[in-house]
Amino acid sequence: MVVGAFPIAKLLYLGVRQMSKPVANRIKAGARRSEFFKNYVCLPPAQLYHWIEMRTKMRIMGFRGSTIKPLNEEAAAELGAELLGEAVIFLVGGGCMVLEYSRQAANSRRKEDELNETITGLQTQIAELALTTETLNAQLREINRQLVSFPVPTKK
Repeated sequence: MVVGAFPIAKLLYLGVRQMSKPVANRIKAGARRSEFFKNYVCLPPAQLYHWIEMRTKMRIMGFRGSTIKPLNEEAAAELGAELLGEAVIFLVGGGCMVLEYSRQAANSRRKEDELNETITGLQTQIAELALTTETLNAQLREINRQLVSFPVPTKK
């Protein structure tokens, strides 16, 4: 049916996802160069990620009251840039999934509407045929009544 549209949509989604990787790399490079981006976008999530990761590892190993030292600025900027790049790729992939889901939902909704339309048409035809059958049945009864009312000729 829609063989042509299916591969084109998949190819488009694949192209967008592949383009997100270089875009994420470009964003990471810009994050490393820009002080504002580094200090306000990359460092806070990186330090939070480091704190959660180290706290989890310490608890698993049985160290409860240990203080966790923050990452140095260079390592935090690198980790923050990596997190940002992965977030971009994840968001683009998630967006592609949402678009694919909405496309599939629209297709199934369209098919369901067509099916409902077909069922309604068939029900209308059945009702018309039932009415026609009743009309023909009434005509047949009338013809039978007229036939019974005619006198039967006798042979002499």
